[in-house]
Amino acid sequence: MTEIDIEKENKAIAQEYKELLRISYQTLSPTDKKLIRKAFDVAVDAHKEQRRKSGEAYIFHPIAVAKIVASEIGLGATSIAAALLHDVVEDTPITVEDIERLFNPKVAQLVEGLTKISLVQKDLNASMQAENFRKMILTLNDDVRVILIKLADRLHNMQTMDSMAEYKQTKIASETLYIYAPLAHRLGLYNIKTKLEDLGLKYTEPAVYNDIVSKIRETKEEQDAYIKDISDVLKKSLDNEGIDYIIKGRPKSIYSIRRKMRAQNVTFDEVYDKFALRIVYKSDAHEEKFVAWKIYSIVTDHYRPSPSRLRDWISSPKSTGYEALHITVMGPKGRWVEVQVRSERMDEIAEKGYAAHYKYKNGATEESGLDTWLNLLREALENQETNAVDFVEDFKMNLYSKEIFVFTPKGEIKSLPKGATSLDFAFSIHSEIGIKTRGTRVNGRLVPLNHELKSGDQVEVITSVNQKPTINWLEYVTTSRAKNKIKNVLNENTKKIAEEGKELLVRKLKHLKITFNEQVTNELVNFFKLKTSLDLFYRVGIGAIENQQLKDYAAQKSNTFINFFKNKIKRNKDTTAAEDIHKPIISSNYDMLVFGTEHDKLDYKLSQCCNPIPGDDVFGFVTINEGIKVHKKDCPNAIGMQSNYAYRIMSAKWIDSSQEEFKAIINITGMDVLGLTNQLTRVISNNMSVNIQSISLSTDAGIFHGQIAVIVKNNTILKKMINAIKKIDGVDKVTREYRT
Repeated sequence: MTEIDIEKENKAIAQEYKELLRISYQTLSPTDKKLIRKAFDVAVDAHKEQRRKSGEAYIFHPIAVAKIVASEIGLGATSIAAALLHDVVEDTPITVEDIERLFNPKVAQLVEGLTKISLVQKDLNASMQAENFRKMILTLNDDVRVILIKLADRLHNMQTMDSMAEYKQTKIASETLYIYAPLAHRLGLYNIKTKLEDLGLKYTEPAVYNDIVSKIRETKEEQDAYIKDISDVLKKSLDNEGIDYIIKGRPKSIYSIRRKMRAQNVTFDEVYDKFALRIVYKSDAHEEKFVAWKIYSIVTDHYRPSPSRLRDWISSPKSTGYEALHITVMGPKGRWVEVQVRSERMDEIAEKGYAAHYKYKNGATEESGLDTWLNLLREALENQETNAVDFVEDFKMNLYSKEIFVFTPKGEIKSLPKGATSLDFAFSIHSEIGIKTRGTRVNGRLVPLNHELKSGDQVEVITSVNQKPTINWLEYVTTSRAKNKIKNVLNENTKKIAEEGKELLVRKLKHLKITFNEQVTNELVNFFKLKTSLDLFYRVGIGAIENQQLKDYAAQKSNTFINFFKNKIKRNKDTTAAEDIHKPIISSNYDMLVFGTEHDKLDYKLSQCCNPIPGDDVFGFVTINEGIKVHKKDCPNAIGMQSNYAYRIMSAKWIDSSQEEFKAIINITGMDVLGLTNQLTRVISNNMSVNIQSISLSTDAGIFHGQIAVIVKNNTILKKMINAIKKIDGVDKVTREYRT
């Protein structure tokens, strides 16, 4: 570069720095400015030899990130300094310790968090991209500002990707749509979310993006004239009422237009609400709500509203802090138009999220709202042991889900994700209430546990001390909090059954003159072709291993040659069976693949790219020509499929066919003896491994007829139950019904 060019570049850098201070949302004290200046000087010096792919000096990137942090996210001096320094540890000889010495521990902690994320993102030898996202999300536990600065970094990278190779553009854009845009949405940063989504679409579907952009340009004049028509009508009435306001037309984002076109299967021209009208008014704090409804009244005097599409986020703000009144009205030419009504305060909160929320609340600094923010997101982080893809999918669901507002019996309001069930509600109150839920009433009516709640529902939970979650409950809930708690309890139940099974096994072996010890346990695990001692004890506990099978084992054991041979095998085998007893989750002979929430058995092919084997965490992908292909959840192609073809993903899992639950229908006839019904229900309910699905009993002239549908794990349990029923006084015949 020539000397003149360098001089010109230095002037541009100095200009950018001044601009950074000028646009800061927070009021910066002299100490703040000193901190930012020092960070700027250190960053300029550290990056002086570096250039970006576009050829410009690298320092323009950290300054641009700091500008987004300062103005669009609205954070203060600590975060601005960390944004300026966010790449120095990764790209230059400066260390985190140097930053702590030059600045303070807080700035050093933020820079260290950002460096960790960068290293994680590049380390693609990890099992999968999801594992990387998981690590990134877990940095929320350190300081949520790390993620906020990372979002600013990602936004600037997306804005300057033109000089990158196409495959890199696609990868970074998919990643952005997959996790960064949902994060921005959940953190109330709607401007950043929209920009990330639009840029994501620009690089993942360039043809679609360019087509929509050109169509928006073509129709701009017509749209502007349409907005002016409505604005002129409303202005007259708003002025008469003496309201201080501005009206602006806001085009819908390119990404949201694309989403509508796809969801409704319509063309660009058929998407009617391609723009919204926003009325932003000035008001005192105590008048805010009153003025909003006054504006609502004026708008609906002129245009007929759609009652089903009124959104009142002023009375019940979203958990991100968002407040507004959204009214959808029938405008001229028979078109639906969304009108958003917000005060200046609400408008700033919508743009800046919690930074503005807390400035208005008590004039506090950026730190004040961070704890609240973090609490909103912590639930997805509660169970860190889950599979990485499940973790990220759960987290994403919690990020992007729309909210509903429901009431407790006492009239308190609770916020839940859209799609939440009455059982989710029980867990949202308290885990102990969720676990003991026997039934739920919605608006006074008894409903199933998987009943989907709607805004305005009043929900009452009926609990019982004897109630325990079943495996089916996982299909009844949508929130990660409820799923994690149910899984934990089911694991505990498995261990409990295994403990009882172990005691039972010791007694049964004693009858067979076999002393129970570690060697015998290992032999039994091998004999039944199981994987762990926990599997063995669990199966004995539920009655899946019969006495005859144990006798076969004893007979085989008495053969000295086989016994010697078995010991040989055992010597080479890993003898961790005793430890296995304490394993939290049963590791079984997974031999059957099922799909969807109904556990359907469908035709499938195992994919060649990751070669899943029974027991692996998997999902199904519906291909165009080859039916369902099964991939491992940590398959290198999974992220692309999950983010780009979510509608073609099917949940799938391997199950142990010996532990699958089956429905059986039992017909009973006999004499109508006094107390027969009581005895019958007692015999069935005493067997903890049997669930009654339905029961129908009737008598006719002294003859008793009964039909009972039960859910059992295996045939052994069913046979035991049938034999027990046959012994009841008065019972004549017990038959199992087979339906074709």
